[in-house]
Amino acid sequence: MAMEVTQILLNAQAVDSSVRKHAEEDLKQFQEQNLPGFLLSLAGELANDEKPAESRKLAGLILKNALDAKEHNRKLELVQRWLSLDQTVKAHVKACLLKTLSSPSLDARSTASQVIAKVASIELPHKQWPELIEALLSNTNQLPTHTRQATLETLGYICEEVSPDVIDQDQVNKILTAVVQGMNASESNNDVRLAATIALYNALSFAQANFSNDMERDYIMRVVCESTLSAELRIRQAAFECLVAISSTYYEKLAPYIQDIFNITAKAIKEDEEPVALQAVEFWSSICDEEIDILEEYGGDFTGDSDIPCYYFVKQALPALVPLLLETLLKQEEDQDQDEGAWNIAMAGGTCLGLVARTVGDDVVPLVMPFIEENITKPDWRQREAATYAFGSILEGPSPDKLMPLVNVALNFMLNALMNDPNNHVKDTTAWTLGRIFEFMHGSTLETPIITQANCQQIMTVLLQSMNDVPNVAEKACGALYFLAQGYEDVEQSSSPLTPFIHDIIQALLNVTHRADAGESRLRTAAYETLNEVVRCSTDDTAPIVIQLVPAIIRELDQTFAAQSVSSEEREKRNELQGLLCGCLQVMIQKLGSSEPTKSHFLQYADQMMTLFLRVFGSKSATAHEEAMLAIGALAYCAGSDFAKYMQEFYKYLEMGLQDFEDYQVCAITVGVVGDICRALEGNILPYCDGIMTQLLKNLSSNQLHRSVKPPIFSCFGDIALAIGENFEKYLVYAMPMLQGAAELSVRTSGADDDMIEYTNTLRNGILEAYSGIFQGFKGSAKIQLLMPFAPHVLQFLDSLFLEKDMDDVVTKTAIGVLGDLADTLGSNAGILIQQSLSSKDFLNDCLSSDDHLIKESAEWAKLAISRAISF
Repeated sequence: MAMEVTQILLNAQAVDSSVRKHAEEDLKQFQEQNLPGFLLSLAGELANDEKPAESRKLAGLILKNALDAKEHNRKLELVQRWLSLDQTVKAHVKACLLKTLSSPSLDARSTASQVIAKVASIELPHKQWPELIEALLSNTNQLPTHTRQATLETLGYICEEVSPDVIDQDQVNKILTAVVQGMNASESNNDVRLAATIALYNALSFAQANFSNDMERDYIMRVVCESTLSAELRIRQAAFECLVAISSTYYEKLAPYIQDIFNITAKAIKEDEEPVALQAVEFWSSICDEEIDILEEYGGDFTGDSDIPCYYFVKQALPALVPLLLETLLKQEEDQDQDEGAWNIAMAGGTCLGLVARTVGDDVVPLVMPFIEENITKPDWRQREAATYAFGSILEGPSPDKLMPLVNVALNFMLNALMNDPNNHVKDTTAWTLGRIFEFMHGSTLETPIITQANCQQIMTVLLQSMNDVPNVAEKACGALYFLAQGYEDVEQSSSPLTPFIHDIIQALLNVTHRADAGESRLRTAAYETLNEVVRCSTDDTAPIVIQLVPAIIRELDQTFAAQSVSSEEREKRNELQGLLCGCLQVMIQKLGSSEPTKSHFLQYADQMMTLFLRVFGSKSATAHEEAMLAIGALAYCAGSDFAKYMQEFYKYLEMGLQDFEDYQVCAITVGVVGDICRALEGNILPYCDGIMTQLLKNLSSNQLHRSVKPPIFSCFGDIALAIGENFEKYLVYAMPMLQGAAELSVRTSGADDDMIEYTNTLRNGILEAYSGIFQGFKGSAKIQLLMPFAPHVLQFLDSLFLEKDMDDVVTKTAIGVLGDLADTLGSNAGILIQQSLSSKDFLNDCLSSDDHLIKESAEWAKLAISRAISF
């Protein structure tokens, strides 16, 4: 087969699809029938300089895919498969890979670098391939520069793939030495310098010990700063990327270098090419992020408990930094708004200015206002747009007292500009700035409203007219109206200043959704999001208008099924529209279903809506399915026991949703909807419970299902138990061991990262909600004895949570509630167990003295239930 592998690899890239398919089939067969031979052939192909570049590159790619996969469970399978291969096979593959690093072919070297890193990520944690790092380091002294370049690239990839605790400090020191030497200005080859600079970026998390040593840190910082002055653009850019990474990883070590870094970044922002200038701005954005986090976590108080002090770098740099950023705002591009996701120096500067305002608050205002006043009326559009952008950027951070007088003057000016400015860019930014004014300077918490009876009419006229403007301006006008409506969310339900305009607002937004160009600049989506917000914040006196909107949206959804969509693009548009319309109906169901007078009017449309939601499941779009499922959940909640009439028809789609492992968000939402239906139907859900519980238990046992769906499934057990009471008996034998296993797993997470801690708390909360629902479901039943065997474990779980001390507030509240449920349901039987428990008493006292009133409330109820149980 080795003879033919070259030809098969070339055929696999052929233009002729039948040749290509045949070759892919051959490769698949070779891999399945003889994996060692397959890997050896690929490694040999990659290492052989006589072979064609195309076949070598594909050989390397297939090799990489044989070691790694995006999907977690598949990745674990591939790791195990590699580890169980014969040692001599693995040794031969690794020898070929190392040999390829000296190949004259750049593609082959680069592919080999990536594959070596994948093998390293599997073997180094298992203490295998101990000679790898030394072998690579000896390469960095080689004469052919291309070998040095490829080796540094490989070291970088390895640092990206493995965690810092896998490589011992002595080797880390040697890697950093090799990398920093490769970056040195004395290195004449730019490819080597670039590879070294990128490698340093990947290796920074390994350098904790080195950054704690003054001499080593000074040396690394000097080399990075020198590299920002290289004649080669890509090296300068990579060096600034290193500085950005250093600013977030080693913020607390930056003080001695900050003045030099300011000078370097200022020069780059003013004079360098855009890719470099963008990274220089990003450095200051990153410093702002660090300082915002520190200040939010500790307030202004850095006594004792703050891990990292705030050095106020931004505040110190302010008088020089703000003018520098304002200057970037004048470097707009002619077509910058048209391109979704466009990013340029003006946008980066404005974003950074916004972060500066959040970091230093009021201090930014006097530095920015002269720039705004000077430029806002200039004939050149760039100056007017920059001034408007600057104003919009500083609205979050400074105090309302400082901004209010300025906003009151600016508002009228902005409204005029939005109507009359001849330039599209200026209008776009003006509408965005109005949105920011309404987002941050308007709402029930502010003492003096900026929107008054006097100016409300003008604001509405301008915004509604601007919705007829070009798509990007109309989209920002929708956004401004969104925040305007949101500001009245907490207003008394009787009336709001928007009430007189509500009919016109709804009509204008519906008109926008029908525009021929509504697909551009996210316009249609923005219009529906704004419509939803207007409905959400509407008051009792506009309910009749909102009710009239229901049949209109139902008609729109119905019409999406009439259109024969031929092309995939049309289908995609239709699916997106169906999702938006289902989302819109969901908001109306929640709004109108929450008060009795509107509920009865509204429920006359329930049959029509349900029919359409079920038709949406016929499309192949996950987003539309999610929205339809959420809308059905809202309808179930609103219709209560009347929802039973839809269950027979709906059940097959419910089951489909629960089986949708691929679009796991659909699966998670469907699990949530089961909870809504349990609350609506209570005991009437019983006929469907066998099917639902079977599927949920299957989901929990599966390795294919995304982990984020598991906590809501546990929680759903609680919803089902609460709905069907003692009928949950037959599921106890399956559900309780699952809960017990998950509970034990959720306690052993010490040393985990933030993501894992957050997930663990979500998991614990799901488990506790299950226990709570099960105990409450059995309360007062003759069958409570069935729960007794499980009570010691539940208490043990609560003990271990309390002793671990890493619960968040949500888990604490649910946990103390479960202690109460246990006592409440099992009475004196539980009383004895609770008295024997390690920490129940301490846990209860802790919660009774909590600052969180929800935890305190739960604890007071639990105390009452426990004292009743103990006194029997």
